[in-house]
Amino acid sequence: MPQSIRAGSGTRAAIFAPLDGAGRAELVLQRLTDAIVLGVLHDGERLPSEAELARQLGVATVTAREALEILRRNNLVHTKRGRDGGSFVTFAGEGSTNLQDDRLLAWSRVHLRDLGVHYSAIAGLAAELAADRASAADIDNLERVLDRTDAGTADAARRGQGTFRLEVAALSHSARLVREELRLQAEFGALLWLGLREPLRRKRCRAVQRETVAALVAEDGALARQLTVSQITESIEWLIEAKSLLEQKGGSTMTGSTTEAVRTVAPA
Repeated sequence: MPQSIRAGSGTRAAIFAPLDGAGRAELVLQRLTDAIVLGVLHDGERLPSEAELARQLGVATVTAREALEILRRNNLVHTKRGRDGGSFVTFAGEGSTNLQDDRLLAWSRVHLRDLGVHYSAIAGLAAELAADRASAADIDNLERVLDRTDAGTADAARRGQGTFRLEVAALSHSARLVREELRLQAEFGALLWLGLREPLRRKRCRAVQRETVAALVAEDGALARQLTVSQITESIEWLIEAKSLLEQKGGSTMTGSTTEAVRTVAPA
């Protein structure tokens, strides 16, 4: 398994994974806006420098600079000068929930379901292969990763779920599946697990993680795949139901340039 995955959070690895296609500032903006709005990047967290961000995302430095400038205008990032300076996330409180809702409203039901099908195919196969290919040491490490994750808050639970799914993908010993897991997490992983804002869903998520580990130990690939696909399907249905409720209520109360930025980077 690549050391870079073991070294940190799976969702964070996804956020800073190289972008596909042309290195447009809009793509960088979408990636970082989603990460901030959906809680992968914390309020007060320091972002990589322009040069390092550009290197990690595989874009030109000027492209990263342009995206950061838009984030500053949208009050999602502020910049400090000096030795301890840099670009820091500035996003918390009620506005966070409102913008998460706006992000959900911006995605169509067709797009949500299609992404769910795609992700189920990738994550389900990875789980099935992991049951066949993971060693006892691999599974012991996965259990340690799971023990270290915090499910006490929605943001922490989403990060933990992203890390868990990436670790399982890595146990498939397929570099292509790991790369696709990273790409899909970056595209919509944080939104997929938005339902983890509910305590009961966080409890159920942790139970499914434990059941998945047990399936890997038993070398039961069919069960590992079933658990994975069912969890993704349930999350998609939660998103669609939540979207319907928001539409009935007239959507989020948030207005202004930041909300507009979230909408403009939504998929067609």
